[in-house]
Amino acid sequence: MIASLMMYRRPELDAAHDRYWALIRSNLAEVGIDSPDTLSQDADEFFVWKHADLTLSQTCGMPYRLWLYREVTLVGTPDFGIDGCPPGYYISPLVVRADDTRSTVDAFRNARFAYNQTHSQSGFAAAYNHLDRHGWWFNELLHTGQHLESARSVAEGRADIASLDAVSWRLMEAYESFATELRVLEWTKPTPGLPLITAKGNDAGAIFAAVERAIHQLTTADQASLGLVGLVRIPAEDYLAIPNPPESAGLPAA
Repeated sequence: MIASLMMYRRPELDAAHDRYWALIRSNLAEVGIDSPDTLSQDADEFFVWKHADLTLSQTCGMPYRLWLYREVTLVGTPDFGIDGCPPGYYISPLVVRADDTRSTVDAFRNARFAYNQTHSQSGFAAAYNHLDRHGWWFNELLHTGQHLESARSVAEGRADIASLDAVSWRLMEAYESFATELRVLEWTKPTPGLPLITAKGNDAGAIFAAVERAIHQLTTADQASLGLVGLVRIPAEDYLAIPNPPESAGLPAA
């Protein structure tokens, strides 16, 4: 068995994630579902997501629609209460340096764009789809591996603009001093947020109920620090309907 909730992991939140998992695990046990004692937070994400004995993990919408949807069972989508979004949805801020005088995204046409992964909905696809409506895409890209490093690269001048996950950006504003050196230029359109998944054959309904109950069992402080409001059901079709960037933009072949 394996479980991981690594997508919004930060050192400041490790204890809250452990308490959250303990509640989920207790709720699962009450309905006869075994689960691992601890979260495998340092395991490779695709190792976790494709594990034959996956109890629970959170993936990104783009890997789900590209590679995972036929191999896993969709459980539900946590609602992080993002302003301007339906429950369970999120958006991406396009961040630039606070002292950059350019005021429109079109002014960044020849800029260097920092992104975490080409298979990231919030860090890559959302930005591509946002700019596709403007008729252009960046020619100069900087691969950083993480939203945190994308934001840091802009603050340090190694890149000019980055697209971030709204929840990750909220956490950076809370915990990273360099966040004050950045500003949001524009926001992308809302898309379904990061879904919870389990292995094929598992009881997704029972797992949904266990997670939903755990969110409400969290202390007010843990709910606030994790940003959790609730759990919603977003159909798989809504994830699959989001357009993918073409391979010419840097997308790896599925």
